[in-house]
Amino acid sequence: MIAVESTSATGGRVAVLGLGIMGSAMARNLAAAGFGVNVWNRSDERLQPFVGLDVVACTDAQKAVADAGVVITMLAHGDAVEEVVNGRHGAIQAMPQGALWLQMSTVGIDEQAHFGQLADYRALEFVDAPVLGTKGPAEAGELLVLAAGPESVRPRADPIFNVIGRRTLWLEPRGAATRLKLVFNSWVINFISSLAETIAFAEGVGVDPHLFLEVIKGGAMDSPYAQMKGKLMIEESFDPMFPLKWAHKDANLVLKAAEPAGTRMEMTKRARDQFERAMEQGFGERDMAAVFYAARGETTVAEETGGEEPGANQPGR
Repeated sequence: MIAVESTSATGGRVAVLGLGIMGSAMARNLAAAGFGVNVWNRSDERLQPFVGLDVVACTDAQKAVADAGVVITMLAHGDAVEEVVNGRHGAIQAMPQGALWLQMSTVGIDEQAHFGQLADYRALEFVDAPVLGTKGPAEAGELLVLAAGPESVRPRADPIFNVIGRRTLWLEPRGAATRLKLVFNSWVINFISSLAETIAFAEGVGVDPHLFLEVIKGGAMDSPYAQMKGKLMIEESFDPMFPLKWAHKDANLVLKAAEPAGTRMEMTKRARDQFERAMEQGFGERDMAAVFYAARGETTVAEETGGEEPGANQPGR
């Protein structure tokens, strides 16, 4: 964890809007690093873990941002960001002129462009800043931040990013970070779907799927991600690091972005359909690795798990 001497470098307090898996971890890490932090969430129960901490828990989005030099939005999807910032909750109306808006939710290309235009209209500084990483990296402050915004805001944004993540990749122009995040997500979506089919196929033909992981271990085709997710599938352990329903959402974002590019995304379409089947079986709140059940042809419906909405972001997020 990187400590900071004061919040002067960012121009005031930091408001975190959205307290799912990612946003809550960001808020805790920023507070632990010495930032003055305001938090808000659309459902008040998410505020309870912050009661008693050195954080101001707000039940009104406008109050959360009114004294903030930096505002972070880490919400489930573009519609949620619109509702919170420009719609029913109207947070943008209370953001101080010149405040820095770090839009870290994973949204579509057109949506991120729209949010940038809103920021320009309200004389706010705006950074397109989705992240790569899931629950563990978020809690450890080891996310990879993809950031696209004017070079002039980097001295204000970097102290935040240095706490949230292990590395920041600055890109140009604005919107480039969201585009790269969707490219990354297309790879993860297809990777996890293919891995699920491989594990299910091994079981189907009477091969211990552990042997598959052993065969690739340490070789050119191995990866820590394959070992981790493959083990979860074999053990059927799907506590939500990144819930499957958000992987489905991200697959749709990828497909929408691919249309004007003329790219044929047949694998991504199939992966999206697999996620949808698993959701219909009741596994939407489980980790995205639960797409394994769709690959295996599971017909049972999942029991209630109380899985939580991440508020953001990402296979990777």
